[in-house]
Amino acid sequence: MNTIKVLVVDDHTLVREGIAQLLHSQDDIVIVGEATNGQEAVEKTGQLLPKVVLMDIAMPVMNGIQATRQIKKLFPEVQVVALTMYDFDEYIMEMFSAGALSYILKTAAKQDLISAIRCAAEGQSFLYPPVATKLVSRLSSQKVEQPEGAVASLTPREREILKRIAEGSSTQEIAQALGLSLRTVQTHRANIMKKLGHHNTAELVRYAIGAGLVEAYQGLPGPAS
Repeated sequence: MNTIKVLVVDDHTLVREGIAQLLHSQDDIVIVGEATNGQEAVEKTGQLLPKVVLMDIAMPVMNGIQATRQIKKLFPEVQVVALTMYDFDEYIMEMFSAGALSYILKTAAKQDLISAIRCAAEGQSFLYPPVATKLVSRLSSQKVEQPEGAVASLTPREREILKRIAEGSSTQEIAQALGLSLRTVQTHRANIMKKLGHHNTAELVRYAIGAGLVEAYQGLPGPAS
């Protein structure tokens, strides 16, 4: 089993300690360091080379959006998962634009955070349902028509997987629903990105909406009450 090295970035000591406690029981996840602001996160990423950075947004010195942008520029192989208390549309869009793979709220269940980390380690996004709803709603309002040739280049299986990605399904959920292996779904996803020329989940969702594969979010549960 490959160990996933994680850097935790948050300016609150209690939050960092809580995350460490949550992840301590996971055999495949190890916290290799902590940072208290964005600038320190960039520096420690260079020193420790974690596989995944758990990134808060509102921090002193340098915020999480700026830090994510710097990390992805300097260390493109390192994946960033936003972990924050803010569910503002602007923050969500900016973090994805900066290069984050997933955006998780601090009110999320433990398993959601673990799934996001494991997905990020594989270069995959985990669409946390409340955030996915906001993401698709925002992108729907920016809907643009997509070239017909691009969608025509996708196989029926690739179209189905793209649709499920845009609907918020994780790689594991897609594999289970379609009776495929995780590796097969990951290969299809990589082929879809290559054919469409897109490089992150937000771009894939925007494409799926423009191509008419997804109209609106109707099947996802909302935030827990």
